[in-house]
Amino acid sequence: MTSSSSSRDWYRAVWRWHLYAGLIIAPFLLVLAVTGAVYLFKPQIEQVIYADYYQVEPTGERLSATELYNRVQAEYPDTPITRYRPGESADRSTEFRVMTEEGATTVFVDPYNGKVIGSQLNADRFMSQVELIHGELMIGPLGDRIVELVACWTIVLMATGLYLFWPRNGMQASGTMYPRLRKGKRILRRDLHVVPGFWVTAGLLFLVLTGLPWSGFWGANFQSIATNAGVGYPPSIWGGEAPTSTVKTEDVADVPWAAETLPVPNSEVAGYVPLSLDQVETIAGTVGMDPSYTISIPSTPDGVYTLSAYPDRAQDEATMHVDQYSGAVLADYRYDNYGIVGKAVALGITLHKGTQFGLPNQLISLAICLGVILVVVSGLYLWYSRKPVAKSGAPSAPSRTRRNVLIVLLVGFGIIFPLVGLSLLVVALLDWLIIRRSTKLTRFLNAG
Repeated sequence: MTSSSSSRDWYRAVWRWHLYAGLIIAPFLLVLAVTGAVYLFKPQIEQVIYADYYQVEPTGERLSATELYNRVQAEYPDTPITRYRPGESADRSTEFRVMTEEGATTVFVDPYNGKVIGSQLNADRFMSQVELIHGELMIGPLGDRIVELVACWTIVLMATGLYLFWPRNGMQASGTMYPRLRKGKRILRRDLHVVPGFWVTAGLLFLVLTGLPWSGFWGANFQSIATNAGVGYPPSIWGGEAPTSTVKTEDVADVPWAAETLPVPNSEVAGYVPLSLDQVETIAGTVGMDPSYTISIPSTPDGVYTLSAYPDRAQDEATMHVDQYSGAVLADYRYDNYGIVGKAVALGITLHKGTQFGLPNQLISLAICLGVILVVVSGLYLWYSRKPVAKSGAPSAPSRTRRNVLIVLLVGFGIIFPLVGLSLLVVALLDWLIIRRSTKLTRFLNAG
């Protein structure tokens, strides 16, 4: 085989994988880009939607946390109160979380007069719905796995796309860095897919890699490996001996990624009277918690108060466990305590959400999301406008050697991202059991 024919063979192999993978994940990638673009502006959107709940008029002295707690308990006498959020500014309402029959509900209270402003079922909040779509397509664990699979295959798409469209005769800005507007519609359609793809590749790769730690399969295993390797939380965070509890901090509070698997210590029950919320609030001020912190209230005699701050900047994150009787700080876990992986993931998450650097961060991430939408739409249009009738539009199958080498490379990628490996196995089974036994399918897939 000559060098030119070998190169064409490789090109056809890569093109087929790029085309078929793109057609399969394009709808999901479009959903992730749209919901991600919306979620970037969660602070601004919620400030508008829930302005009547969030905003209060400062009028004199604030009531104590205990007084506010008692007011809410009187409104919900048979409902446990699980969390308390003082509010990060003088004109911000105080929040309590109660567990009603419908589910977790946030109750908004005016901290100056103690009046209940209103309540909102957490699952019904607009951004909760957007987050569910973005994270699991609103279908639970299966959706989480699909999103993870789409994210991993997006990396394959980017790699194959760069191979396909990188200039072969030296670097050329036209057709790669900017579209050629006077070369006809066919070239313009191609450039409207390639040029945005070139510009968003680095940003999209960053969003994929910073989103994966949240995934249920890869993210959970990655977190476990990081912890076991000593780059998760260090033993030095404990005020006393490290606990033997099997309860994870994520089970009792909303905490940063690095603190999710932190074991929850137990309070030493010795006939003491539990601390009041006022006392715990004083402790939070003494240790310098970020004003956006939340206090999770213990539900058992040996439980602890968990103070968690998950603010805009990763450097301000904090997770604390406080003995509910003595007030002893049993664990104080801050960004500076994170291992190198924990710090990298924390920064990646706040950048991913668009909060680390405020509006500039949001606008840059929005540009990436809009670029992804353009790449997906233009790619589907490019394929549809070029493909022959009743055929896939892909090039004919490459030689077995080229195909097998590419599969080996993808299997290697699948070892790092196991769901990709599993999807390759499914594709192989479909090819063996169905496609090869159907003349029509074989002609459709192998004839462009």
